[in-house]
Amino acid sequence: MARFCNICNRSFPTQRGFQAHCTSHHRHPKPKPLPRVTQYHPLLSARPCNAEGEYLEDMDAPPPPRDIREGFDPFPNRPSFEVGELLYEKMAASKGDLEQLFRILHAQKVLDGHNAEDDTFFSSHQHLLDTIDAIPCGDSEWTTFVIRYAGPIPPNAPKWQKESYVVHAHNSRTVVENMASNPDFDGSWNTRPYREFDEHGTRIYSNLLSAHWSWKQADLIAQDPETHGAMFVPLCIAADKTTASVATGNQEFHPVYLMAGNVTNEMRRAHRDAVVPVAFLPIPKAEAEYANSTDFRLFKKQVYHLALRLLLDPLRPGMTTPQVLRCPDGHFRRSIFGIGPVIADYPEQVYLSGIVQGWCPKCQALPDELDSVGVSRSRAHTCELWETYMFDPGTLWDSFGIVNDVTPFTYHFPRADIHELLTPDLLHQLIKGTFKDHLVDWVVTYIRLNAATEREANQILDDIDRRIAASPAFPGLRRFPQGRNFKQWTGNDSKALMKVFLPALSGYVPDAMIQCLAAFFDFAYLARRPSHNTTSLDAMDAALARFRQLRVIFVETGVRPDGFSLPRQHALLHYTRMIKLFGSPNGVCTSISESKHIAAVKRPWRASSRHKPLLQILIRNTRLSKLAAFRVELGRCGLLHGDIVSHALHQQNLEEEHFMEEQDIADAHGPHGRVSTIAQDLQLPGLHALIRRFLREQLYPGVDDPDEVVPLDICPWVPHSLHVGVHRVAKATFFAPSEFCGSGGMHSEAIRCTPQWRQEGPRYDTVFVQLSDDPGMHGMGVARVRGFLSFTYDFVLYQCALVEWFEIVGDEPDPVMGMWVVEPDIQNGERAISLISIDSIVRSCHLIGVYGHTRIPNDFCFSDTLDAFRRYYVNPYADYHINELLK
Repeated sequence: MARFCNICNRSFPTQRGFQAHCTSHHRHPKPKPLPRVTQYHPLLSARPCNAEGEYLEDMDAPPPPRDIREGFDPFPNRPSFEVGELLYEKMAASKGDLEQLFRILHAQKVLDGHNAEDDTFFSSHQHLLDTIDAIPCGDSEWTTFVIRYAGPIPPNAPKWQKESYVVHAHNSRTVVENMASNPDFDGSWNTRPYREFDEHGTRIYSNLLSAHWSWKQADLIAQDPETHGAMFVPLCIAADKTTASVATGNQEFHPVYLMAGNVTNEMRRAHRDAVVPVAFLPIPKAEAEYANSTDFRLFKKQVYHLALRLLLDPLRPGMTTPQVLRCPDGHFRRSIFGIGPVIADYPEQVYLSGIVQGWCPKCQALPDELDSVGVSRSRAHTCELWETYMFDPGTLWDSFGIVNDVTPFTYHFPRADIHELLTPDLLHQLIKGTFKDHLVDWVVTYIRLNAATEREANQILDDIDRRIAASPAFPGLRRFPQGRNFKQWTGNDSKALMKVFLPALSGYVPDAMIQCLAAFFDFAYLARRPSHNTTSLDAMDAALARFRQLRVIFVETGVRPDGFSLPRQHALLHYTRMIKLFGSPNGVCTSISESKHIAAVKRPWRASSRHKPLLQILIRNTRLSKLAAFRVELGRCGLLHGDIVSHALHQQNLEEEHFMEEQDIADAHGPHGRVSTIAQDLQLPGLHALIRRFLREQLYPGVDDPDEVVPLDICPWVPHSLHVGVHRVAKATFFAPSEFCGSGGMHSEAIRCTPQWRQEGPRYDTVFVQLSDDPGMHGMGVARVRGFLSFTYDFVLYQCALVEWFEIVGDEPDPVMGMWVVEPDIQNGERAISLISIDSIVRSCHLIGVYGHTRIPNDFCFSDTLDAFRRYYVNPYADYHINELLK
């Protein structure tokens, strides 16, 4: 159901998304922001103007009012709108299912004695579609243009030379106007390039307009005095071919997405309307005889670049002459467009940059010398090479890796250099590429090369899989019941495997190999941070240097006898420079376009008849954009306040909506009763004494030595009739320091302690407990939660956690694994246990057994892991917040 946040003026298509937003943004107080110094570009200052482009004299003048809608037309009311949105967008119900549903509802109305002529929401499937088509906002029609082979076509020419290739596209100018005027982006739209510094004067890189490239573009634009006072609008482009189904005719599609670089990274990753499908490119096909011919391969690239150029042509006048746009805050501003970062995987980057496969699109390092950075490529240098070797294309190909007959589309637009604009690709270069396709495969190869027999190699790999499957549950952690042995890998699979892979290798590969992977993981987790500064970039360079130094182990062991001239690993050398140019990579990564494929291509394809599905996909995308724009409009006009039931009650003047404040501790069917009863349920005879000592600590903090056992006779007396509640889940809300932007770094997660979790055995999560103000593990302890308790003493409600303690082994992390090690804290032959305030819990932590040379039994259950091993690694890769906390 649609919901609207009146504080942020932002709509949410689902109740779950709305609640998550309220929890992370509005429920908990955020830490006081650290001092920041922000410098804005002095000339491209984004001054407000009127609709005719005349600057306003009063800089503080309010924006012109937008029209206020009073109803839901073309829908009769809010329930009809939400039903239509649910059926068409969320459920993607088929025509037959919808017709049956409407007939069932109609029949029920007849049985209830209502007028049979009255419609129930919609009379038919077509009635629903007509209503959506009548929505007056969010409309941007699809147009088509045709590209044909322009060379001589002999009578016996191959079929591909005679075909017409159709490009389906929106008007890119209209798409940008709709995006810029979307009030949902108010507060998440940067109008000016800026430089941000922390209290130490260190530069911070986060959003696109905070980085070097935007400032440099603004300097170039500002050379024309007519642009002074304008707003710079960089347009990010993502091109990514996708397959909807291999089984049904291998149906491929090539969508192009457009994004305004002014939108913050957080909003771009979270909001579906910040990434708009703007075109579907043709995919030329040829018979097997011609598929690999030079002419056909060249033609495919020429079609690709011509289509992109024609797609973006409507924006070209606005790249030199300011155009008036309405912005999310309601103001009009004169705007200058620019081709922004281009998001693509390596095969697409080869097409985009016009280089030879195997070369780097960013520099001129030779294909067999990709272990180092070469001279940077640039538009100007490539043009000089074209002129110099105009009649010697072989030298261009062999010596510089340039395809002479391909002109990148960016060459037709001012200030656009495709070699500079290609962005880091966390998904394909880092996660799927270096980790999954390289390191995981190399480890498997090493094991097979060094095992005595193939059977022994398989036994080792099976044990590694069982170790991976034995990882304890953790909030947001995907489990691998069969280990890493599955066929269809997704980006999320690879990211999840990175979290638990390293400890599983213990005892089976050399220490240097584990250190190599640990160095790569450190680099990968640093790269995924939402904001960067000089410290994090230096740490990235250091981690990458360690990885490159240690990966020689794969050469020495015979896994990589030919070295490491690999384009995707070579790309890592450009990361820190690219972060300084474009901000955090998670805002310009192919994972954004990959996730958009689901809503823009794959779901519409599944809802199609499969016969010529592209036109059906286009129509469905148009209707989805209308529904999304209408939801924003209704929210802006205050028509989506509250949920659907409270809205209906309010319309009938029956009852107002009431919200209950969410508690830190939730009642998840735990027992309640007297202390003695709860002690029996928890099998903890000393609970009464633990409560008394806990109260002593709460009432007299800092009085007692934490390492000494406090005598009971000096602790507050608690009657045995004290009523105690036991709870199975609590919510921890914590701050991630690296998130200098966005929601302020606030995150929440559920910590569970239950004797039965999803019919898979008990689950008692482990947590970090704050013990002092020292950084990282030097100021924290590790404990396992056995229950959350609440009770009232002297009219004060106390909420606490019953925990078993772990003791940290040593003063530093393990030198090989790079992880802290803990072991169960045993006192007098029993586990050390105590009650702690829930306020001292920092967040969940993830422990993985120190396997050593122990092989895991076939029937071992992951729920037993925290009871089965003598020592445990504190996993710094469970998520990047923990990585930052520990590293």
